[in-house]
Amino acid sequence: MSFGNPDNDDDVMAEINMTPLVDVMLVLLIIFIITIPVINHAVKLDLPRAASQPNDVKPPHVEVSIDAQGIISWNGNAVDEQALKENIAVASAQSPQPELHLRADRKTPYENVARLMAAAQTGGLNKIGFITDPEAAR
Repeated sequence: MSFGNPDNDDDVMAEINMTPLVDVMLVLLIIFIITIPVINHAVKLDLPRAASQPNDVKPPHVEVSIDAQGIISWNGNAVDEQALKENIAVASAQSPQPELHLRADRKTPYENVARLMAAAQTGGLNKIGFITDPEAAR
């Protein structure tokens, strides 16, 4: 069996017969087309649809400050102890409840800060944040 020209036995056939290769590729393509839907199992789920929108509503805050002499200011206005309790009661009844931002002077005794925090807790304010100024400490 020779691959050359029948007239000349010394020449080698330079062409590759592509028919068997194409036949094999077509068979493989048909096999893959048939088997891929079988392999790809899908589970149908009914997921709930939800529309999410960013909630940019920030609750208001109340700024309370105590100076070195123990004078308490509610949003910049000096108040006494009775007015402080009334303001705390009004703020705790709001919905959403405002956050209490506490700013104390560096030289304020801790007793005054603790007294203010206790008044806020007994008045019903649950959120207290401490405002500090690191530049003032230098």
